[in-house]
Amino acid sequence: MGFHFAIPILALSSAVAASQDAFQSKCVQFGNQINLPHVSVNFAEYVPGGTNLSLSDNAPSCNAQNGAYQNVTADLCRITMAVETSNSSQITLEAWFPREYNGRFLSTGNGGLSGCIQYYDLDYASQFGFATVGANNGHNGTSGKPFYHHPEVLKDFAYRSLHTGVVVGKELTKQFYDEGFNKSYYLGCSTGGRQGWKSIQRYPSDFDGVVAGAPAINFSNLISWSARFYSILGSNTSDTYLTPDEWSLVHDEILRQCDTLDGAKDGIIEDPDLCRPILQTLICAADAKQTSSCLSSAQVHAAEQAFSPLYGTNGDLLYPRMQPGSEILASWIMYNGEPFPFSLDWFRYVVYDDPSWSGNFTVKDAAAALAQNPYNIQTWEGDIRPFQKTGGKILHYHGMQDELISSEDSKLYYSHVAEAMGQSPSELDDFYRFFPISGMSHCANGDGASAIGQGTQTYASSDPESNVLMAMVKWVEEGVAPETVRGAKLSAGPGSQAEYWRKHCRWPRRNFFKGPGNYTDESAWQCI
Repeated sequence: MGFHFAIPILALSSAVAASQDAFQSKCVQFGNQINLPHVSVNFAEYVPGGTNLSLSDNAPSCNAQNGAYQNVTADLCRITMAVETSNSSQITLEAWFPREYNGRFLSTGNGGLSGCIQYYDLDYASQFGFATVGANNGHNGTSGKPFYHHPEVLKDFAYRSLHTGVVVGKELTKQFYDEGFNKSYYLGCSTGGRQGWKSIQRYPSDFDGVVAGAPAINFSNLISWSARFYSILGSNTSDTYLTPDEWSLVHDEILRQCDTLDGAKDGIIEDPDLCRPILQTLICAADAKQTSSCLSSAQVHAAEQAFSPLYGTNGDLLYPRMQPGSEILASWIMYNGEPFPFSLDWFRYVVYDDPSWSGNFTVKDAAAALAQNPYNIQTWEGDIRPFQKTGGKILHYHGMQDELISSEDSKLYYSHVAEAMGQSPSELDDFYRFFPISGMSHCANGDGASAIGQGTQTYASSDPESNVLMAMVKWVEEGVAPETVRGAKLSAGPGSQAEYWRKHCRWPRRNFFKGPGNYTDESAWQCI
């Protein structure tokens, strides 16, 4: 009996091996067959699942930021290319074609000012079966210096790199897979969120579904807002500077005043709109002998300024306030006594063409940056009816504890879209849904239930209710829109158990703890 049982097993193993061999051969041969205008193939290689892929050819700053290796989860064909975008510019493009293919195409995005392919997103999407592409945004490394006197490189960064990668990637997908692809998706956060919105605004037919997180839209004003913190707080020798420990005092006081406004004391501000903290409560008494748990008047004033919006020379709102709740995280990067590096690079190498610009920001610098707005990098078009008419869908999310891009800017943009299109939230819901995610810092992590399946680090479930990428697929392909986005509070980072789950409401609803029970009980919360 054992002998007869072994025959189908051996036959199956042989079939799988033959399939893998055929896929490997097809991959290597495909690299030699690619013949597209402006595309030069560097190499095509088969990468088996489980490989720890060396990224030794990466720019050192990319490896310092994202790691020098990437674990590859699924068997795939990896194709790396150089694609000319003008006579003086090109992008580096990678296409990852999985053996277990689901008939869907997906493009990833980038972060910061960087020219770093986000390999972790390539792996995340390809393991779900997406034919996935990612590009370097037209330059290598995390600095903005490549923009200096190179307008074509800047153009790639503003919009052209992503679109070029999509055009080439779609054509390669059709050539590699006999069935081509059925639907096209986008997944990105931060600069990647801005790239998703730029595609919606400029190339409304590129994607059927866009997942855009914490977008760096309102870009010129975001750069100015980020630069302003150094002018408010000063260096670490200034009397207006707060140490990370002092920002922790501010955070504790903000929680004392605002934590329970949502009905639950859980260390998370569910809706920062309700939180207008009075920080004068932290001023040290005149006769105080112990000042480790209080602040000077100068520090309190500076902290209040840090939470204020940025207005232009004519009094117009340029960028909303930093949302309260993010201050501990921001103390290490935005409030650290040094000019914010992305803003410094942008003003030096783009706005002023002056590598010696000091970083001493004033509102006149904001006016200069906004007036320049190269290639409409602002990404602030409100009328997105062309995308709506294609039947496209948008899932926009933003962490309410974001330390780098204020979540209030996403709310401002939602209002801008509603007014520009003359559509109420119930009408926008048909194709555009925005989800504020409480307790999420920049794109991921934070104090709350922030794992919503937006990437490898935040994967807790493939169920569309708990995974924004799968939610988008279900919306596009089945017409079932997400009512909430369910997030997990991971106990010990990626892959760990969920301490609890929470359903995050779509804007303009907010979450309120109605009880009974503990705040960790997701059924005790209600969208109102």
